Amino acid sequence: MQERVQEMVNTGEMLPLMEEFYTIQGEGYHKGTAAYFVRIGGCDVGCHWCDVKESWNADLHPPTSTNKIVESALKYSRVVVVTGGEPLTWDMTLLTKGLKDKGAQTHIETSGAYTLTGEWDWICLSPKKVKLPKEEIYEVADELKCIVYNKSDFAFAEEQAAKVSDDCILYLQPEWSVRDKVIPVLVDYVMRNPKWRVSLQTHKYLNIP
Repeated sequence: MQERVQEMVNTGEMLPLMEEFYTIQGEGYHKGTAAYFVRIGGCDVGCHWCDVKESWNADLHPPTSTNKIVESALKYSRVVVVTGGEPLTWDMTLLTKGLKDKGAQTHIETSGAYTLTGEWDWICLSPKKVKLPKEEIYEVADELKCIVYNKSDFAFAEEQAAKVSDDCILYLQPEWSVRDKVIPVLVDYVMRNPKWRVSLQTHKYLNIP
């Protein structure tokens, strides 16, 4: 039975579901709008400042039928945001097909470190230095969200911005634990480089998931 479950996970018929919830989008282009979030377990990118480290080990999160995930999401919203962990660790084809067939909009938040699977209406690419994105995701990213922990992250952000399309919206977001120190520097940078926008984790200020 366990072998069969693993096969279904490998094909995307089941996914290691960490949590799912209906809330207000807190970051980036869609901030302030209602959406249903599906958080998939499993990530080996390993950002030291990650605020959901409990998502890293996929074995801790029960394999859940992709059809069940679709049904649960559509009870609440027609906008579904798939995040992680790193959701592209797994094949997203069946999940997005199930959602799209029912008329949902599909959004993903990803580091881009794995091959892009699935059909997406909005791709938020948040690249990480420790495991860089696959080249193919740059041209299809709708927004680029670079996390700023220290001043060296601005140079990394510019390197990443040079790879995305001209239509991609560029965001710099202060890492939450050092936000008081980083925000003044980040604001100054965006004022001097207005192609960028500031993204804040407004859900944390609002104290919602």
